[in-house]
Amino acid sequence: MSAVAAAEQRWNDGVLAQPVTVPAWRLWRYEGPAVVLGCSQREQLPALAAASALPVLVRSSGGGPVLVGPWMLGLSAALPADHALVGAGPVEGYRWLGEGIAQALRDVGLADAVALAPQAVRAREPDPALAWACFGGLSPWEVVVDHRKVVGLAQVRRRTGVLLVAGVLIDATPWERLCAALGRPPEHAAGLRSMTVGCAQCLGCPAHVVAEAVAQRLEAVMNQTLGALTQAAAQR
Repeated sequence: MSAVAAAEQRWNDGVLAQPVTVPAWRLWRYEGPAVVLGCSQREQLPALAAASALPVLVRSSGGGPVLVGPWMLGLSAALPADHALVGAGPVEGYRWLGEGIAQALRDVGLADAVALAPQAVRAREPDPALAWACFGGLSPWEVVVDHRKVVGLAQVRRRTGVLLVAGVLIDATPWERLCAALGRPPEHAAGLRSMTVGCAQCLGCPAHVVAEAVAQRLEAVMNQTLGALTQAAAQR
């Protein structure tokens, strides 16, 4: 079992178990690979876990399966249900996080990083055969670099609060391992490689150096965004 991936899911589940009163967030660095299913695939967990060579977990948020590992940084952010950043609905609630991550990536040298507005997503035509995977499609406010997806988003909205999660691709992802774990054809791995990219691939730098730089910028963005609004709310 991937210890960090399991700890991430425990934190995500636990943070909404009672009302969220102040924003909280965590950054996750995975020491080993694991498949993380969306909540809609929960019934498949026993069979996939028995057949897969990789650990298989399930998250409380929606979306398709994700292959976590050293090539990815994970981010979890929990907000009170009435927080200003929650927005009028799920789509608008993603905006601050997508734009914040895009800014962090631009800060480390990825000048083309952009969070896609809903109208920009509608103008694109991802391969429908890859829609089963989180990184096989595009949703509003997810981040692309040079038209290739680098950040996936998901969320959980409950009366106790809102949880937003993000996966930031740092290095090339071994998509063939995800396809093998889920019984998908090998050509799907090639398709996922063509529509995704890691930050280190774009920058031509060692992955561990890029991971540290991105983590530092994400920490600064999250502290600035959530800290400033938390103080403002406390002063009202």
